[in-house]
Amino acid sequence: MFIFAAALNTGFWFHVRSYAPEVVEHREVVALWQKNRTVEDPEWTRRYHATDPRERAFGGRVEFEFADGGKLVDEIAVADAHPFCRPDCIRKFRTLTEDVIERDEGERFLTSAQRLPDLAAAERGDIHIVLPPGRLSCAVRDKRGVF
Repeated sequence: MFIFAAALNTGFWFHVRSYAPEVVEHREVVALWQKNRTVEDPEWTRRYHATDPRERAFGGRVEFEFADGGKLVDEIAVADAHPFCRPDCIRKFRTLTEDVIERDEGERFLTSAQRLPDLAAAERGDIHIVLPPGRLSCAVRDKRGVF
């Protein structure tokens, strides 16, 4: 429920900035968060556990009641967190890597990835991302690798 409070207060949702200390610790976000509650809806639970893929859904419904008496109600059956068309995938890649890799490195990777079916064997080594030096300084290196 935190993310609803943060998004309503800040006006945005972002996978990193929405969880920044200045948002998480903001007194208005915390106060709004404390007003939120989760209520199970038997129909959404049934759909979540449905075995028929045409009925199965991982969504939910939200209802916001404002101090002036107004309401905002919305629901979504299938989350749109996973893009399915190329421009959305490219936009998501750029968003998720903007603070991790250099812009030129991201564009180099995207160019190679979009040519994947046509890459010669010698070019397939281009399907990787080079991080700036020190970017994984917190990672423990051993013989197993980064993970």
